[in-house]
Amino acid sequence: MSAWFDGSYNAEVMRLILASSSPRRRELLKNAGFEFEVRPSGIEEYPQRGERPADYARRTAREKALAVAAPATPGDLVLGADTVVAVGSDILGKPVGPFDATRMLRTLSGQTHEVITGVCLVRAPERVEAWTHEISFVTFCPLTEAEIRSYVASDEPFGKAGGYAIQGFASRFVTHIEGCYFNVVGLPIALVYEILKQIQPPLPGLLPAGSGLKE
Repeated sequence: MSAWFDGSYNAEVMRLILASSSPRRRELLKNAGFEFEVRPSGIEEYPQRGERPADYARRTAREKALAVAAPATPGDLVLGADTVVAVGSDILGKPVGPFDATRMLRTLSGQTHEVITGVCLVRAPERVEAWTHEISFVTFCPLTEAEIRSYVASDEPFGKAGGYAIQGFASRFVTHIEGCYFNVVGLPIALVYEILKQIQPPLPGLLPAGSGLKE
């Protein structure tokens, strides 16, 4: 895990904005005690020809953060993130239908794959404070065709990178995880926390004990 940090910061605590509509990222930040706003970026998520999985995740996270930071209040911190599943150089995004979800699950069956989340923190309007990624390794048990059909029929694969949700029904397929579990869900919380601590103490967006979430 590596990150690039600018190293300077403003003394005033600013708002934290999540540039994502993902309910999983919202839940992870909320459970970790962060106060934040949600402003989806609307960025199209398509890999470029020959783009490596980690580069794609990082680029998309940066584009999301910059898109939301541009019209935001100057000084606000915008968190962009993008999660992809990779088998070698092949990127498995969100399935576009049952056939695509079935194809992805067949690919993952009995194999170890990478889950990569790109993370970018931008201080509005365009100052990139940190840009990095996290990788976790997930191993699936061999899946039967009946198991795949049943899982696809549950509709859980849709809207999920790689066509599965590790925190849902697909948990029964996972035999081993190496790395951050929350990264597989959609956001490496510990990495985000470390970035924020290095950008601007006191930590922006951290809820005081007993306070409520404001969105």
